[in-house]
Parts: sequence; structure tokens; C-alpha cells
Amino acid sequence: MGKIIIFTILALSLLGGLLAMILHLVARKFHVEEDSRIDEIEKLMPGANCGGCGHAGCRAFATACVKEMDIEKNFCPVGGNETMKKVAGVLGLEAVTKEPMVAVVRCGGACSVRPTVTEYGGTASCRVKASLYSSDTACPYGCLGCGDCAGVCASGAIVMNPETGLPEIDENLCAGCGACVKACPKGVIELRKKGPRGMRVFVSCINKDKGPVARKACGAACIGCGKCAKACIHDAIEVTDNVAYIDFTKCKLCKKCVAECPTGAIHAVNFPVLPKKQEEQ
Repeated sequence: MGKIIIFTILALSLLGGLLAMILHLVARKFHVEEDSRIDEIEKLMPGANCGGCGHAGCRAFATACVKEMDIEKNFCPVGGNETMKKVAGVLGLEAVTKEPMVAVVRCGGACSVRPTVTEYGGTASCRVKASLYSSDTACPYGCLGCGDCAGVCASGAIVMNPETGLPEIDENLCAGCGACVKACPKGVIELRKKGPRGMRVFVSCINKDKGPVARKACGAACIGCGKCAKACIHDAIEVTDNVAYIDFTKCKLCKKCVAECPTGAIHAVNFPVLPKKQEEQ
């Protein structure tokens, strides 16, 4: 009995050694040398692994930069221009400067102007809620209020306001990674240029219903009247499917559209407060 055990142990040891040798030879044969610049670039990354660059984490981003040698296509929104300058230095390329982006909430339907019409008692998830029915308010387009966007924000820039039921974004913390944009099943959140001194103008509504229907569902809805588009001298506003949209690449921040909007659906952020007479000029 003892000899059988010893023989079995020896046989298994020899088999294990043989397999280890085979694995070693296979590994050496198929070993691929990895570009050392990938490690260098990965060390420069903020380590958020947010996917805002379009890749599955910082390592994948570094690999893409080295293989494609294109830092205009591969841009890290969290690290921003300063990080990309360092990446360009590693690759021997010229840095491409991009304007910082920030997330904005394109829904002004606070609880006070968009009351609930049904009671939702399911899982506190916007994605789950959206899969079950359109909304617990009369507006089928607006924010669902469960905070999926806040849950995926790695920089802690989003909190849910319990009074309005809407997410609030701290632009000083927002990295512009776009994780919240992907998390929102309604497409309420959008990335826009942060703007000079943080100033920006946008339509805080995506309701595509006709004016009377949209206004009945939400007191702050865009009614697609087109007054903003007529007032814009920069051709930055289009009304499509009964809702206005301001193209931030064309908008010159004149705010003429803000004054024309009859429902207050257009939001102007971070503008200095001017004396009334000066603002009217």
C-alpha cells in the first residue's frame, strides 16, 4: 500500500513538472513584448477608470494612445489638458487643447411644477423604473428622480435635491467624464462646454409633445413656440419635434433667448447679475 502511494506521488510530481515545462515553453514562444510607454502613460492617468474616454479604464486608454498615436481622438476628460500634455510628451506628439466640458440637467420639472400622478413602489433605480413605465408624472420625458446618475459619479459631483426631485451638479467637481450621461435612461443629462467663467445657456427640457400637452404636464416645459430661435442672431437655436435646442458651438451667450422664453425653460448659468436697466439694453 505504501509503495503505491509513493509511486502515485512520484508520477504526479513528474507529470506536474512536465506540464510546467510545456507551459513555460509555450509562454516563451507566444510572449509579446509590450510597449513600455503604455506603463508610462497609465501612471499619468488619474486612475478614475470612468470610461469617459471611451475605453474600458485607464490601462485600455493608455494602450489605445500608444497603438493609434492619436491623442485628439483619445482624450482623458478627467485629467484634462494638463494630463494630455504629459501624454503627448511621452508619445512625442503635439498636445491638443480642448475646452472643458460639464454635465447639465436638461429637465426643469421640479416637484412643484411637475406633480406625480402615480405612485412608484419598486426598486429605486431610474433604469428599472424606465423599463416598467414611462414616468410617475404626466411628462414621459423628464427626470425619474431615482439618482442613477449620482450613483455612477466617481467625483461625487451629483446629489439629488429632495425638494425638487432633480439631480444637482457641482461644476467644480464635475470631471466631464460622461458616466452620468450613459446612466440616464431618459437622456436628460448632457455634456456641454463649460463656457468662459462657467457661463452657459441651455434649454432645460426635452419634452417632444406639442406645446399645450407639454405645458399641462410640466409648468417649466418648452412649448416649441420658436420665439427663442427667432431672437437668436447667431443661428444657434433649432426647434425640432416641438422642443428647442441650443447648439453650444454656435451660442455667443447673448441671452436674448432667455428673455423671450415664455415658460422659463431656457437656463442661463453663472452670469453676473446686472442692474435692471443695463440688462434691458
